[in-house]
Amino acid sequence: MQAHLIEMLGMLVRWLHVIAGIAWVGSSFYFVWLDHSLDPPPPDSDEAKKGVSGELWAVHGGGFYNPQKYAVAPARLPEKLHWFMWEAYTTWLTGTALLVLVYWMRAQSMMVDPSIATLTTAQAIGIGLASMVVSWIVYDLLCRSPLGRHDGILAVVVFGLLTLMAWELSRLLGGRAAYIHVGTSIGTIMAANVFFLIIPGQRRMVEAMRAGKKPNPIDGIRGKQRSVHNNYFTLPIVFIMISNHYAATYSHPQAWAVLALICGAGVLIRHFFNRKHYGVYAWHYLVAGAALLGAAAVWTAPHIQPLPPVTGPVTLNRVRTIVGQRCVACHSQAPTFPGITQPPAGVILTSSAGIVQNAQRIYQQVVVTRIMPLGNATQITDEERAVIAAWVSAGAPAN
Repeated sequence: MQAHLIEMLGMLVRWLHVIAGIAWVGSSFYFVWLDHSLDPPPPDSDEAKKGVSGELWAVHGGGFYNPQKYAVAPARLPEKLHWFMWEAYTTWLTGTALLVLVYWMRAQSMMVDPSIATLTTAQAIGIGLASMVVSWIVYDLLCRSPLGRHDGILAVVVFGLLTLMAWELSRLLGGRAAYIHVGTSIGTIMAANVFFLIIPGQRRMVEAMRAGKKPNPIDGIRGKQRSVHNNYFTLPIVFIMISNHYAATYSHPQAWAVLALICGAGVLIRHFFNRKHYGVYAWHYLVAGAALLGAAAVWTAPHIQPLPPVTGPVTLNRVRTIVGQRCVACHSQAPTFPGITQPPAGVILTSSAGIVQNAQRIYQQVVVTRIMPLGNATQITDEERAVIAAWVSAGAPAN
């Protein structure tokens, strides 16, 4: 019953995380598009005299909209002012809760891979936590330094440092855990931008207006910079959120470089659309992004490591014995492996029918990517992998 409650809690937190993430990414996409689509009002118009720097007419859902942006602030603070922050806070809080539930509470099975590094639970969690904290501190210091005045150079440096962190994490943690902690580090940067820079700056602007003072434009400039940074982080972090379904990426010998290629593609594709909002069709960014994705697809193509020859007949019973020894601890209706409360991906391998039905999955995960068993915790041998490969190659006969 306890395992079921933990699983249900994880499901509900994940659901809320996705909902909040959609709202946050959606608002980021919308406001960047809005900023890039505003047209300045005529110099002698009432809007220009009020301090409006740009406006837009739009139609949606059967209604007409006329959003306006002020160069600094309106002459009078409106009674009702909408804030955009809880999407970010909820996404980060639920994402961190998922990190604890799925990875930190199961560190030995979900984070530690003895073939990479032998770590205690505390060490693995400490590495994960440090990656989140240090990434924000370094990023924030860079933005506040003279480098922060050069957006292009800053972007390259931040991307390089995140890639370096991915490389280091891949030397310490299992592939999935390394990827997800790069993602949580980016998510921490994004949420911290909102919490420490964007919202405090906006509060200072509002407080200045209430005191009858003119808001300091620097708060708007800094907030805008961090908001744009968050916009470029969106596509990489969305990929990382779904990456655990694609073992070809995180199980690659150079998984960190594969991640850099795919995240780089996301940044370039996002930049293409941001330029497009201005009316500039910079197709070379889209082509470059597609090229990086193509390179990642080619680089991660299946490459089966040499296996020893198989002796004796290869039958379903022989395969079932191997699966029973190496896989069933997790892939059963009531898993016995520490930290696993439900069969991963809902795959149950306790019966012959279940093994035959999932033959291709077993082959992909055990023979091709070798990601299973996780960290080879059950000590499957190359000879046993060879038996599974031979059985699947023969058509996975049910006898």
